[in-house]
Amino acid sequence: MQVTRYAEAKSYEAPEHYDMRCLRLQGKEATQTDTIWIGLSHILPGGRTSLKDAAIEKIYIVVAGLVTVETATETVTLGVLDSCRLAPGEARALINRTNMTASVLLAMPTAIQADGPNCNSPL
Repeated sequence: MQVTRYAEAKSYEAPEHYDMRCLRLQGKEATQTDTIWIGLSHILPGGRTSLKDAAIEKIYIVVAGLVTVETATETVTLGVLDSCRLAPGEARALINRTNMTASVLLAMPTAIQADGPNCNSPL
């Protein structure tokens, strides 16, 4: 068993993430995982990511506050324990449009399966 205590979780910098603080909870440099990694992002009021896609799917679960998720075709605001799945290649932006910090869990594969290249995109 590999445990990551929240108080000891290491932060990481994610490209094109603004006014956000990201922590690695499982996988990558935090623990040994075979298929997925888990991150926790705290999004300050007005914080956001760029509208960007990734080669692999992502799952977001809001654990505090409200987070708006925008894609090329739709916009949805997620509340506590709401979640969404983004398909490989589906561009997304996360935005905190409130005056309170929001927090979101991210789960995503560590690599593309079979013949695909490794994915090192943090969020």
